[in-house]
Amino acid sequence: MTKIKPFRAVVYNQDTVKDLAEVVCPPYDVISAQQQEKYRKMSTENFIHILLSKAADNEDKYRKAAELFNEWKKKNILIQETQPAIYFYEQQYKVKGEKKTRVGFIARLKLEENNSRVFAHENTRSEAKEDRLKLVKAVKANLSPIFAVFQDQKRIIPRTYKSLAAQSRPFIDIVDSEGVGHKLWRIDSPELIKQITSSVDAEDVFIADGHHRYEVGCAYRDLMKQKYSGSDGNEPFNYVLCYFTSDHALGLTILPIHRLVKLPSKFDIELFKSRVKEFFDLEEIKDKSKFFFLMEKGGRSEHLIGFYKDKKYWLLRLKNIKTLEKMMPDRPAVYRWLDVSILNHLILDSILGLGLDNKENVEFIQDPDELERRVDSSKSSVGFLLNPVKMQQIIDVALAGSRMPPKSTYFYPKVLSGLVINRLDEE
Repeated sequence: MTKIKPFRAVVYNQDTVKDLAEVVCPPYDVISAQQQEKYRKMSTENFIHILLSKAADNEDKYRKAAELFNEWKKKNILIQETQPAIYFYEQQYKVKGEKKTRVGFIARLKLEENNSRVFAHENTRSEAKEDRLKLVKAVKANLSPIFAVFQDQKRIIPRTYKSLAAQSRPFIDIVDSEGVGHKLWRIDSPELIKQITSSVDAEDVFIADGHHRYEVGCAYRDLMKQKYSGSDGNEPFNYVLCYFTSDHALGLTILPIHRLVKLPSKFDIELFKSRVKEFFDLEEIKDKSKFFFLMEKGGRSEHLIGFYKDKKYWLLRLKNIKTLEKMMPDRPAVYRWLDVSILNHLILDSILGLGLDNKENVEFIQDPDELERRVDSSKSSVGFLLNPVKMQQIIDVALAGSRMPPKSTYFYPKVLSGLVINRLDEE
């Protein structure tokens, strides 16, 4: 059973904070150093000051974040709501000029130890988990929700959305710095809460975004259970803050994350291209627009990886799918057929010899224009471009008990941090 429940969120006090758009920010793991400074300058009360606190001593930043969190509560900059609620969330945004709407809700998700119906699809990095666990231990709160999808067989999300949008005004209604609209409604009706919670009971839930946060939630729960041996499983630390949306929602957008790769010194571009031809057919595409058109078109029916260097683009088409079984014999087919797996195993590992978890030579960049700029500014770097992973692939990999490589998916838009906060030290 997948168990969720309402909670008394900590929110910004709109009597004190007049413009919520000035104080919210994206999740910590998608904010670049440059963007961090932008949010810090936006407001002294921007959530970035807690989410990514700065301190001269690296360990001191967690204490500083906790002190600021408590100070804002004392000054009523942040207040805790009086009634438990589930928070319905609408996001309006554009992708390639097309207007889209994604809807879902935020609640507490029970962290089950056995027979969990919550499935992960992506591997995580230990450094990020250690960092976030230290922050959670300091502030005793979930500052950002994980992002999960479920089938929504009872169609509770569209039915709730239709009712709320027609009958009530959201208590949060802002447009962020990227032009994405965010609306939040409180659902505190016991009847409607029961409908929502029961609709998830028999569902499989798939973590789309926030794998580190989910694993940190489990780690924090384990620590607290050791500390309080009398736990009955209902304490707040047995839950994690979670955003839920439907896996077939029209507004569910997945973008690719590309790779900036520093070539080993023994490789030049000609040597690399000659080695790649063992597994791939290479086609140079001189026109940038045509390249991206062919990437998207080809990605529907074939395994295709883009390559960029010296202001030129190439398409790398896999020659023989049987190569994947040979190169990844211990992996399930649903993993082998991912373009990101092909890039990692055939190119980064087998051809370039960088290994599967190289942190020094590989950077993850979502914006293809930024990737192009970074490649152009470095003699030794090249860019690999990917098509987005499909939702069904995510589900298939998770159900097969496998994990995608880190940074395989980028769900857009992100669920903002600072809209609702889940305290772990009290109801």
